Amino acid sequence: MSATALERTVFIISDGTGITAETFSHSVLSQFESVSFKQVRVPFIDTVEKADGVVQRINRCALDQGVQPIVFTTLVNPDVLARVKLANALFLDLFGAFVEPLEVNLGIKSSHSIGKSHKGVSSTQYRNRIEAINFSLAHDDGQFITGLAQADVILVGVSRCGKTPTSLYLAMQYGVKAANFPLIPEDFERGGLPSTVMPFRSKLFGLTIQPERLTEVRNERRPESKYASLEQCRYEVAEAERLMRRESIPMLSTTTKSIEEISTTVLQEVGLDKHTAY
Repeated sequence: MSATALERTVFIISDGTGITAETFSHSVLSQFESVSFKQVRVPFIDTVEKADGVVQRINRCALDQGVQPIVFTTLVNPDVLARVKLANALFLDLFGAFVEPLEVNLGIKSSHSIGKSHKGVSSTQYRNRIEAINFSLAHDDGQFITGLAQADVILVGVSRCGKTPTSLYLAMQYGVKAANFPLIPEDFERGGLPSTVMPFRSKLFGLTIQPERLTEVRNERRPESKYASLEQCRYEVAEAERLMRRESIPMLSTTTKSIEEISTTVLQEVGLDKHTAY
């Protein structure tokens, strides 16, 4: 079956995890909103034999769809890279695009070492990141409050506005100890922040969301419930934003923002960009 010009398969090929190439490809492909991309990550291609298998997959895809697949690659081994480039595809060699000009400019050859970016993480950085992940899991949704003094940031907002995924992303990517605490109708009726987070006001950052989007998210979890109704969502969002403005808590709407954008804003606003593990 032939693919249309607006449907393309993208292979992300690496001799490591492929995360670097995948992240870069997302940024590039997002610029083409009218095209539907099916992404296939192929990690750990570190031998010529594995490369031959990838070539077969790419060629089969090109034949079935009647159009060249797109290939993002961070392959380091020149023999493996040369073999993969025999496939019928459009190749975007990330290392070739950046490493070769740097070699010329610096006047030295790169090490061409596989997985070098991951090896650069020290044991201390890795341990800090694991500790941050455990901390964020333990302090999710206000379930454990005795360790809040150790938090680098405490995210507050109504239920299902994006606090948990943001907390975990901050922990996994940056080693930030991020707790999150829900604002609930009882807080609005009382007219103040929960007493458990009051001592840590300087660490608070608020997340909000458009009620229409919130009701969609909540209906996926509890369909046809009062909790998910548009009326309830409008009430909670309005009250939460009023409370955060009164308490001078910086806040951000997550409605149209990616986790990466939300996390970057949090790091900058709370002054954690110099604290991060990388």
